[in-house]
Amino acid sequence: MIFEIFQVFKHAIVIAGFVFSMMLVIEYINVQTHGVWQNKLSTNSFKQYFFAAFLGIIPGCLGAFTSVALYSHQLISFGAIVTTMIATSGDEAFVMFAMFPKYAIILTLALLVISIFAGYVVDKIPYSKKLLFKMAENKLPLHEKPNCKCFQKESISDNFLKPSIYRLVLAIVFIAMILAVSFGMLAGSSKIWIRVSIILAISFSLFIVATVPEHFIRDHVWKHIVKVHLLKIFLWTFGTLLVLHFLMIYIDVDSWLNNNLLLVLLIAVLVGIIPESGPHLVFVTLFASGGIPFSILLASSIAQDGHGMLPLLAESKKSFLAVKIVNIIFALIFGYLGYFMGF
Repeated sequence: MIFEIFQVFKHAIVIAGFVFSMMLVIEYINVQTHGVWQNKLSTNSFKQYFFAAFLGIIPGCLGAFTSVALYSHQLISFGAIVTTMIATSGDEAFVMFAMFPKYAIILTLALLVISIFAGYVVDKIPYSKKLLFKMAENKLPLHEKPNCKCFQKESISDNFLKPSIYRLVLAIVFIAMILAVSFGMLAGSSKIWIRVSIILAISFSLFIVATVPEHFIRDHVWKHIVKVHLLKIFLWTFGTLLVLHFLMIYIDVDSWLNNNLLLVLLIAVLVGIIPESGPHLVFVTLFASGGIPFSILLASSIAQDGHGMLPLLAESKKSFLAVKIVNIIFALIFGYLGYFMGF
């Protein structure tokens, strides 16, 4: 049992570490550009939807984590985060492209269209703006002070020779994570491109920590990202993964579904509420073996989002619940529509 808990603990570290790196990169770019890219993204809804959908269709959960980081800083709308979560199939995308590549491409294109449509419709609902307003305290801080210039060649040597405790701690953590992922101690069972992506993201974060002025380290990274976000994201991720891990040991989901095929579509949508990649594999396997039609696989894919929602659960319980409700509604609509049309 201790070994299993430790494995879940390592998984939570990887997720929290990547989300932390993406938040750091986003904050760095935002300050460096004085928010120009933020304004361009926030003033064009369709750019948001296409960008969010692109993040979602990337196999795995890294795109979804990035979208959550953007949403938590109000850089994309509630509709855009819905777009990402409908588009994403999590780690199961790898399995689907390996088992039935033709249908996996069709599914990806269907999710792309549905997700953009859903994001647009959701943002037309006034309540979605209230959800974003609730996260106002997370808005990216922009300062016009000269010491907010992120890259200063003349001060880099001092950063190395006389690092503050904040810079030193962050550098040690990032170096340790790069080594742990490189040697397989963290994310050892992940696809090679996922490990490379994590290493690249953390390496750039290390570059940021090594080159930015002390003001950025103290106010933007430590006081904002670390103190406001990091611990909360890690604890919620670890706790959720741990509970789900032991539930899956004692519940034979596969057998139960096979004995209730008439309710499989509804079950597929409800199972999608679980912020975990594993349960969706049941429906991927059933579709590959001819046990269920494409419509049920589509409904399952719309409803589930792998681990992508775990950081959002930590940031805003209300947003997490709202996204899940929207996903369920669209999954039921398009799932049953496809079913009755014979797909």
